[in-house]
Amino acid sequence: MTTTAAPSGTPSGEGALHRTLGFRDLIVYGLLFIAPMAPVGVFGALQARSHGAIALVYVVATIAMAFTAFSYAQMVRVAPQAGSVFTYARVGLGEGAGFIAGWMVMLDYVLIPAVAYLFSGIAMNSLVPSVHQWIWTAIAVVVTTGLNLMGVHTAAFVGFLVLAMEIVVLAVFVVAASVELVLHGARHGWLSPLTGQSGFSIGAVLGAVSVAVLSYLGFDAIASFAEETTGGSAKVARAVLTCLAVAGVLFALQTYLAALLSPESAAQLEADPGAQGAEFYTTVDAAVGSWLHDLVAVSKAIGAAFAALAGQAAAGRLLFAMARERRLPRVLAQVDRASGVPRLALSCAAVVTLAAAVWAASRDDGLDRLVSVVDIGALVAFTLLHLAVVGFFAVRRRGGDHRVRPLAHVVVPLLGAAVTIAVITQAAGAAQVVGAIWLVIGFVVLGVQRRRRAL
Repeated sequence: MTTTAAPSGTPSGEGALHRTLGFRDLIVYGLLFIAPMAPVGVFGALQARSHGAIALVYVVATIAMAFTAFSYAQMVRVAPQAGSVFTYARVGLGEGAGFIAGWMVMLDYVLIPAVAYLFSGIAMNSLVPSVHQWIWTAIAVVVTTGLNLMGVHTAAFVGFLVLAMEIVVLAVFVVAASVELVLHGARHGWLSPLTGQSGFSIGAVLGAVSVAVLSYLGFDAIASFAEETTGGSAKVARAVLTCLAVAGVLFALQTYLAALLSPESAAQLEADPGAQGAEFYTTVDAAVGSWLHDLVAVSKAIGAAFAALAGQAAAGRLLFAMARERRLPRVLAQVDRASGVPRLALSCAAVVTLAAAVWAASRDDGLDRLVSVVDIGALVAFTLLHLAVVGFFAVRRRGGDHRVRPLAHVVVPLLGAAVTIAVITQAAGAAQVVGAIWLVIGFVVLGVQRRRRAL
């Protein structure tokens, strides 16, 4: 393993990443991490919680997450480096805040891939029950880690093929659902996915939004590849916003169609929580047939593994950037000269993800325990991202030629911070406890590092 000199304009350190990614590659990574059919698993729960207004939930959630995407776009232009929110909080709020942001987003970047790998293992186990789900989970980790270690361009190309497959399956669902609606009509009111089935409730919609925004976690991973993108930081900013917009349209469209065809009412789903998890598949079976059910299941199995590929790649870049700034062991900042990727950082991320995913796959309650904590780290980091925009442009006034624009640099990020804080307050109690413990550990590590530097 060898290292190359740090690129001009990036923080000094052990390694420089190779610029090989184009705009399409960035979109592929973002949509892979999110997954075009991400609402499938939470469709029933959101349908019940929103009183049937699930399409509106995703419209509102897209708008809510647009604040975060906008803040990413502002910061990637002034700090086009690997590390994503760690880098942005560091330049906008200071070294300490940068470390805490990076520390908290680790929960997201390391554990979300573990959840995705576990979803893949569960889906494959349902198709081949003779092989335990933890074995399928481990196989998914090994295959996608191998692709990541081969280089970012190779991984992006294979990811593009998988993403194309997922979009084709989604297109098949949209066409089949549309034909069913034309031939036999909707089972619920045509506007009910936007207005609710038993009267509109703003409280119910906002409560569901607090869950739906978690479907979008991962679009921010695009910013982690800022040092590997050709064409400048403007391309990364545009990719972040484009990825969110595309995901929002796909999410709203598929949930609108599924809500019209669902054999169960929102009230029935609310009264039977056990039926919520499989409601999308139940709808597909009832409206189209089991063949589409199986097609969606296979797509989800493969797509989840490659969502984890994108997440693992982002986690490796985060560890690399923090190590380059001496916030993690320096050895993690090494870059392989041939592949241009931080192999050791990627490998460490893969080991942690593998351990978490296999542990969860071997327990009956493993998925619930893992899912309960994956979002807290990202939401805290997003909050610091919004504050970093205000800090960089309006407080520290380090924008240089980028003059302060009150709406873009103060109002929008503060609204974004209010949104992420509101979502944090709606999270499960266990997740809040885990997040608080992880935050305290982060402050302890930060204190130890500062004491060592002072000696």
